[in-house]
Amino acid sequence: MNLKTMKRSTKSNLITFGIVIAFYIIIQLLSAGDFLTNSFSGQLVPICAYVILAVSLNLTVGILGELSLGHAGFMSVGAFSGTLVWVTASNTMPSPLALLLSFVVGGLVAGLFGFLVGVPVLRLSGDYLAIVTLAFGEIVKNVMNACYLGYDSKGLHFSLKDSASLGLEEGGKVLINGAQGITGISKASTFTVGIVLVLITLAVILNLVHSRAGRAITSIRDNEIAARSVGIPITKYKLMAFVTSAVFAGVAGVLYSLNYSSLVAKKFDYNTSIQILVFVVLGGIGNLRGSLIAAAVLTVLPEMLRSMNDYRMLIYAIVLIVAMIFNQSPQMIALRNKLTANFRNKKGAHTKQKKGVA
Repeated sequence: MNLKTMKRSTKSNLITFGIVIAFYIIIQLLSAGDFLTNSFSGQLVPICAYVILAVSLNLTVGILGELSLGHAGFMSVGAFSGTLVWVTASNTMPSPLALLLSFVVGGLVAGLFGFLVGVPVLRLSGDYLAIVTLAFGEIVKNVMNACYLGYDSKGLHFSLKDSASLGLEEGGKVLINGAQGITGISKASTFTVGIVLVLITLAVILNLVHSRAGRAITSIRDNEIAARSVGIPITKYKLMAFVTSAVFAGVAGVLYSLNYSSLVAKKFDYNTSIQILVFVVLGGIGNLRGSLIAAAVLTVLPEMLRSMNDYRMLIYAIVLIVAMIFNQSPQMIALRNKLTANFRNKKGAHTKQKKGVA
């Protein structure tokens, strides 16, 4: 990377960080002046969570060039693991330390699942990869709906039947109660914590994108065959991007879950994955700053239109369509062409196979 390119990327990164910091300062000033409504104040932590999710997914979809629809699954495993740590540790250690531990565990568990899923799945591409990652998200949701976990003096108890099957002693506590999830969570997420996590996410992902590894990942997106021919380890860099994306999805899941008093698996269904993908597409595939802005705006927009109840979702849909028409980034066009080419290749192979059988 030459000096001119480095200066341009540094300037772009500073602008991105400046937008986040300016947003935080403006919100703090408005809050101090009591100009924020309760509805908008309640959206601040989810905005931060969705920004992290959108930026991290853009690493897989925009920078790596692979379509993943399982981001809600990584968000779910991170949310449940991190929340369990918070519920059990918040009473035995200082709250800041317990909160930090929750985010670390949530991110690591999500990253572990990202690695386990990524090793076999990243051998696929296009719609195959999208279908498998979507299935992963649905599997996680259904498993968590059927999961019962509790503890007593004898340790942890697990069941897939019901809470009575846990066989807890008197005074034992149910941690995960099937479809009811985790209840009685003491809220710990704040807007300040969310902004700090957004800045950390941007720092890590922007540094990765502009590093040597990031250039290798981009080359895989542009032409995997050419990248392989010059000795770039395809699997290594694909896993690097995929696992990093999963780690921050898990962190966002913990941030999101600790903003509420209960956590249920149905919050992380395929609609959530599609919603995050919408943020990425409308912000610009490969444009991390665009993902940040799109996630913030589209999270608040439905609440801003709530007074127009009869036409709220119609206006929201029109905004999405208009944004997609005018946001035809080169990365988005490349991804669409890649998916189309994969479909045509499979269709051609299927036709040849039928002719051969005939």
